[in-house]
Amino acid sequence: MKIKHLKIRGTTFLAPLAGITNLPFRQLVKECGCAVVCSEMVSAKGIFYNSEKTITLMESRPEERPLSVQIFGSDPDAMGRAAAFVEDLGTADILDINFGCSVKKVVKQGAGVALMKEPGLARNILETVRKATTLPFTIKIRTGWDRSGDQAVEIARIAQEAGVDAIAMHPRTAPQGFRGEADWDQIKRLKTEIDIPVIGNGDINLPEDAARMMDHTGCDAVMVGRAAMANPFILAQIEEFMEKGSYSTPVPGEIFLKMERLARLYVDYFGEQVACKMLRGRLSWFVKGLPRASAFRRDLSGLESLSQTLELIRAYEKGLALAP
Repeated sequence: MKIKHLKIRGTTFLAPLAGITNLPFRQLVKECGCAVVCSEMVSAKGIFYNSEKTITLMESRPEERPLSVQIFGSDPDAMGRAAAFVEDLGTADILDINFGCSVKKVVKQGAGVALMKEPGLARNILETVRKATTLPFTIKIRTGWDRSGDQAVEIARIAQEAGVDAIAMHPRTAPQGFRGEADWDQIKRLKTEIDIPVIGNGDINLPEDAARMMDHTGCDAVMVGRAAMANPFILAQIEEFMEKGSYSTPVPGEIFLKMERLARLYVDYFGEQVACKMLRGRLSWFVKGLPRASAFRRDLSGLESLSQTLELIRAYEKGLALAP
């Protein structure tokens, strides 16, 4: 598929996840075979006021490209300025706008999924951003505020008219959050309503789910979020399944190597003290379902150094290998 002039080599996108899809995690997922990775969502106002923390969210490395940078906000002028800044920064290959976040503090600002109730404002923002950047331009939406999907179709049509190049859809309503089932029929409907590429998102936990979504909806690509936290290999598995009809499953040794890799990436980027505090939670994702995982999680709660982290990972791996 193409997003404007950008040719995507694959069918998988890493979904933007606040507090999760930082640079080290994106690097790991990219190394595992993801086609396109996405930043955490970035505040347009934070860019406008040159917030150091905000600017840091857009740091990148050549090896993770192509990178999609997602911004959010409700002021057209600030969004246009942010879009221009992102392009000038030179790290992004795609600019994305968040129309789907249902977190209260974002909705209270009139941003995220709140924009799906304001088609006039949405059009103003999209047209302003389109004029401000030449980057391939996407948006990520939900079903809307009710199950009908009518708001999604309206926003998608406005987006296409405003020059948006592709749309990612998470077919849950704003009140649902991440609860309940994603309504894939809404992705199917959206695909029939617009001519630009549609990226499907929601309830993809296995490569087979991705294939079923594409077959059922006709979407052009899939976006995976939470499932990639526990299994960064899932994006490569999806690509392999799409190509061959089967996929390989990582053995424990490969999983532990990726855990070590993530630990090193975190320490290199955040510094040892901050990284180890973050890794206490992050590394626990990888051992979900493995024997003695609860004991390993308890050990992680005391992480203070990279050497200690690597020792714990290797000790856990050795313990599993010796277990009857």
